[in-house]
Amino acid sequence: MLKGTRQAILKRIQRISIHGQASWEIVFTIVDDPTEQLNAARVGPEALSAESLENGDRIEVEYLFNQVVKVTRIPT
Repeated sequence: MLKGTRQAILKRIQRISIHGQASWEIVFTIVDDPTEQLNAARVGPEALSAESLENGDRIEVEYLFNQVVKVTRIPT
């Protein structure tokens, strides 16, 4: 996907450090994927628009050139 968004379910979020810089590893499944394949992305803190994300949250994942650039929690 060159540019776009997908709705997903957050399965796991973990804070990680890459060369001393704080980042987040997120694992999610796309809502309309019948296989429920796990997807993973590593993003910087600027890519998370919600202050706290929890496992099971419904999220919107924004892509640019097949890379996750923003994760937003969808209010329930």
